[in-house]
Amino acid sequence: MANRIISKACFAKNVSPTTVLSLRSLSSGPPPGTPPPQTRTKFGPLADEDRVFTNLYGAHDWRLKGAIKRGDWYKTKEILLKGADWIINEVKTSGLRGRGGAGFPTGMKWSFMNRPGDGRPKYLVVNADEGEPGTCKDRDIMRHDPHKLVEGCLIAGRAIGAKAAYIYIRGEFYNEASNMQVAIAEAYQAGFLGKNACGSGYDFDVFMHRGAGAYICGEETALIESIEGKQGKPRLKPPFPADVGVFGCPTTVNNVETIAVSPTICRRSGAWFASFGRTRNSGTKLFNISGHVNRPCTVEEEMSIPLKELIEVHAGGIQGGWDNLLAIIPGGSSTPLIPKKVCEDVLMDFDGLVAAQTSLGTAAIIVMNKQTDIVKAIARLLMFYKHESCGQCTPCREGVHWMNKIIHRFVDGNGKPEEIDMLWEISKQVEGHSICALADGAAWPIQGLIRHFRPELEERMREFNESRQQRRASV
Repeated sequence: MANRIISKACFAKNVSPTTVLSLRSLSSGPPPGTPPPQTRTKFGPLADEDRVFTNLYGAHDWRLKGAIKRGDWYKTKEILLKGADWIINEVKTSGLRGRGGAGFPTGMKWSFMNRPGDGRPKYLVVNADEGEPGTCKDRDIMRHDPHKLVEGCLIAGRAIGAKAAYIYIRGEFYNEASNMQVAIAEAYQAGFLGKNACGSGYDFDVFMHRGAGAYICGEETALIESIEGKQGKPRLKPPFPADVGVFGCPTTVNNVETIAVSPTICRRSGAWFASFGRTRNSGTKLFNISGHVNRPCTVEEEMSIPLKELIEVHAGGIQGGWDNLLAIIPGGSSTPLIPKKVCEDVLMDFDGLVAAQTSLGTAAIIVMNKQTDIVKAIARLLMFYKHESCGQCTPCREGVHWMNKIIHRFVDGNGKPEEIDMLWEISKQVEGHSICALADGAAWPIQGLIRHFRPELEERMREFNESRQQRRASV
């Protein structure tokens, strides 16, 4: 009735249809699944009772009995019986964004699968490849809290209507794969998986698939190719995995951390999860802190915590003190570095780091103090990306090789200032011109180096040329 009255009033006053729609939305409030607005302006540190991962350091029993004592598998049957729409709505309300690097809204991703079936089974694929240098959060979940991931697979599978989940784990993670296999077996024995999972009437299976250590298989379509027994090379999109995924069936691919937090969101509500972090950057997050800090660690913290506070509180500060900081790579090796002056105030979330011309990525913080040869460090990363490129796309295959050759000359200063611009141009030709994001991950470290440390490159070139002229003169 209210909508009809609004429509008549707008028609009488010759108001546009867009205005009618906006008035309708105002009259009915925000749509279901909208995260509540955040009113706080200070974030972190996280209280112990708000931590999702309660055995991150392996201090307690990781098997089923210990997991149940810590609250896992609690009211799982009730969550499953509430249905797919309820689960997806809670995840949307939580504001959860993918924890694997891209940051795509998880609830929206799951909703792509929630449509009438065409006879093909649906699948959930968990990306546990984790080959990004500096990133080591997923392996801690699988090693010390595997039941969170197994229960998360069941709940996510129910949300998307999947028949089974495939956990694609990096082949080098032997202990993690062993613990996951034990956890899956315990869940089957307890009746939590398989036929009539948790007594809910829903049938669901979980399988482990061990990869062979290729970094490129961390890309979702290359991962799907590898599961199917083919070479791990990315597919062209479209079709997207939600239409044609593993075995030609609708598939959702999610990161380990994304899946593992979903049971807690459903138990404690999406609004609770959304109360952490800034709007559009909700929840808690696992941060890996490595490099030149006094206590390298993996820690769960609130999103939007200041980077400086995160390092000072949890990692014991920079070796040599904060003034000895040179630069930080904030989101794993594929994200551009930021210098000390930017690190002072930046917030550790998606929007804060984009504003600083970098990215949250996997939240793997690599700290470099002033004793670091910054050019050599970036050159080492380029060697990694050159080695791991699958070679399918010409810009990546050739461009990363060229960048690797040039940056290794720059380590000694063997170059001309105009070649810095040439290297920048090559990185821009590589970025965004390949099927997957590996090329972007190779280009961004170079761009961050040139953006913030160009004077260092030019000074090395000047010193190299002076020493070469002195050698020639002496001859």
